[in-house]
Amino acid sequence: MPLDTAHPLNSLGFAKSPADTRVVVAMSGGVDSSVVAAQLAEEGYDVVGVTLQLYDHGAALAKKGACCAGRDIHDARRVAEEMGFPHYVLDYENVFKDAVIDEFADSYLGGATPVPCIRCNERVKFKDLLETAKDLEADCMATGHYIQRKMGDGGAELHCATDAARDQSYFLFSTTAQQLDYLRFPLGHLPSKDATRALAAKYGLSVADKPDSQDICFVPNGDYASVIRKLRPEAAAPGEIVDMDGKVLGSHDGVINYTIGQRRGLGIGGLADPLYVVKLDADTARVVVGPKEMLATRTVPVREINWLGDEPMMSRSAWPIAVRVRSTRPPTDAILRPISDTEATVELTLPEEGVSPGQACVFYDRDSSRIFGGGWIHKG
Repeated sequence: MPLDTAHPLNSLGFAKSPADTRVVVAMSGGVDSSVVAAQLAEEGYDVVGVTLQLYDHGAALAKKGACCAGRDIHDARRVAEEMGFPHYVLDYENVFKDAVIDEFADSYLGGATPVPCIRCNERVKFKDLLETAKDLEADCMATGHYIQRKMGDGGAELHCATDAARDQSYFLFSTTAQQLDYLRFPLGHLPSKDATRALAAKYGLSVADKPDSQDICFVPNGDYASVIRKLRPEAAAPGEIVDMDGKVLGSHDGVINYTIGQRRGLGIGGLADPLYVVKLDADTARVVVGPKEMLATRTVPVREINWLGDEPMMSRSAWPIAVRVRSTRPPTDAILRPISDTEATVELTLPEEGVSPGQACVFYDRDSSRIFGGGWIHKG
């Protein structure tokens, strides 16, 4: 018998057999997380599926196209039955409202453009659910996110997905180094969503052809205004549309109906040059408009930074990096200038339009797929 009896690392990075490795899979009921659960179950892991009920189940049943609707809970449970592993539904409704929905409404009223999916990952899925996974004595927690976890000299690193079209790094920048030690992302290396659906068909999953969710789960049909009007009725207060000098150009029926960068639907036609929303002032109920060049900026103040570099962020006065200031835009070259461990100024090489408070600013290595974290854009 050989002296080295150590078990080789399994596909999740543990020196033991899959059967002795418990993994909690966060299951939304969609194709991605279902494939993760099915693949790990087929590989022989001790899989436990967990689905979060994040808001009123009755209301959710009537709504399609969102990640956490009642139909999706049913679909997740069905996949667990098909693959033969236990599945639990946890009621996180109060946590979700306090940690995500209320801030979404308040920041929108404050003239920001919030990204609630990031807060959900940060404050619910990768915090409370992750702790639940540890309570279940799981070795790790796996999700269906398109992002990669790679081991480097300093430990686990966060990297972009192989498929740039599916990459979810913008929504996962706040994943801490400690959380990254515990998380696994089995889909991040796949070349395309078609490859994921092919795996779903291979495992015979009932959700193989299920459409992707498009909306924020608690915002049906992308109608932010109706949700905020329900949560904060005062947000529908009418007010003035003014130019940069304060000249009144028209009126509106609530700042919640506008976003930074908006051009259409302003109701102030007849002007020689097109105007865009450049600022929302909820305190005075004013929508400020101006020419397109007013949207462009090269200086972005960032706070609540989660830094994932090997060296402390404050160890340098300037970091040449790439940044993404909106989820729909590719990374662009910038200089990161730290102010404290959690604050910095980002100087863009080329000006960007529509940089809005409430959005994330995500940091990338210019020379690789690695993500260095990121923070939240504020008014400065």
